[in-house]
Amino acid sequence: MDYKDYYKILGVKKEASLKDIKKAYRKLASKYHPDKNPDNKGAEEKFKEVNEANGVLSDKEKREKYDALGSNWDAYQHTGDDWRKYANQNGQKRRSSQGDASSFYGQQNAGEDFSSFFETFFGGAQARGGQQTGFSNGDIQAEMPITLLEAYQGSKRTFAIHNSNLRIHIKPGSYDGQQLKIKGKGQSSVQGGNSGDLFIILKVQQDPRFQRNGNDLTHIASVDVYTAILGGKIEVPTLTGNVKVTVPKESETGKTLRLKGKGMPFYGKPAQYGDLLVKLTVNLPKNLTTTEEELFKKLQDLREKKTANTN
Repeated sequence: MDYKDYYKILGVKKEASLKDIKKAYRKLASKYHPDKNPDNKGAEEKFKEVNEANGVLSDKEKREKYDALGSNWDAYQHTGDDWRKYANQNGQKRRSSQGDASSFYGQQNAGEDFSSFFETFFGGAQARGGQQTGFSNGDIQAEMPITLLEAYQGSKRTFAIHNSNLRIHIKPGSYDGQQLKIKGKGQSSVQGGNSGDLFIILKVQQDPRFQRNGNDLTHIASVDVYTAILGGKIEVPTLTGNVKVTVPKESETGKTLRLKGKGMPFYGKPAQYGDLLVKLTVNLPKNLTTTEEELFKKLQDLREKKTANTN
């Protein structure tokens, strides 16, 4: 498996702060987002890379493992402190700010056997529950980051392990923490029994535009005060492109508009979809001109007179 330099992908230094990482991520995610680059496979792959890099570097624990173990850190997530001991014992081989972790693991090309790679950190096997079981079980568990768009549309991933090229089918509606089982592709048993299984845990990366709750998505939409008061149209993103939404008159911050069927597909039921909830945030105008202030004062006077007459 070729080494991925997440710092280079985001265009930040190795000692970059979390704030710098988030800033770089938002900029690149916006630049390469599929909505802005329709039918552009290169931009789509770049968007996936940016999301993957952010998912690791914005998490303190994941970043620490990545700095010590390289881009294959996620295969060792259930090894407790073993990864740290191994990294410390082999510090001279770890990636430095100028180095490359691929020299530590070796260039894993398609068709190469990963068994020794897993064995180094799992002791030959890794149980599904995260407990060491020795060579008798042979199950291996690893995380695979995917974008929210991949979870929506479905996707295919190909990788090499044990002299075989494997393809994983990610179905529409896949969710964070979902477990995919590949039978017989875990660690081989030294007793000559059957090989264990490979369990891939999907980790759906954050999309800056949406928050997912089951099959529903939530999007925070900014609305100017005039549209909020008078009503009008705003443009909001969906996972199939932007759409125009009607804002009712006298809308307040927190008002929620429901777009039926614009959420995530139900897993295993591709014809059924959740909803997209658009929560409005009303933005008040700033840096008013003298004329604008006078107009607001007139509106205030009209409102006060109306209230007085009503009472």
